[in-house]
Amino acid sequence: MADRPPSPGESIARIAAALANDMKANDILVLDLRGVTDMTDFFVIASGTSDTHVRAVAEHIQAGLKDGGVSTTMTEGLTQGRWALLDYAHTVIHVFHPTLRQYYQLERLWGDATPVPLNLEATQGAR
Repeated sequence: MADRPPSPGESIARIAAALANDMKANDILVLDLRGVTDMTDFFVIASGTSDTHVRAVAEHIQAGLKDGGVSTTMTEGLTQGRWALLDYAHTVIHVFHPTLRQYYQLERLWGDATPVPLNLEATQGAR
């Protein structure tokens, strides 16, 4: 990743992944999209176990980032809980109900992106 320009989105993505982990989200993945698209620099993709869990994970991420001084530019799907999208410009966070995650397969769609290694066990309960 040395050839990629630094992005404020990376720290947001890592914090969001840790916050999702705090809420026991499943299959948390961070994708580095720099060089793949100009739309955003990072995706965070996670799954909840139910509509209620999807909402809770997304709201926890949003609140945790806001506590750190980072606000969303747009949110979608929070009230329904099937697919919550939190847009932070340099980072877009997707929290899916498992059936929708399997249907849309963002990981496959963005297969050219570089997965970011995460050490979520080390951050568990750190906040």
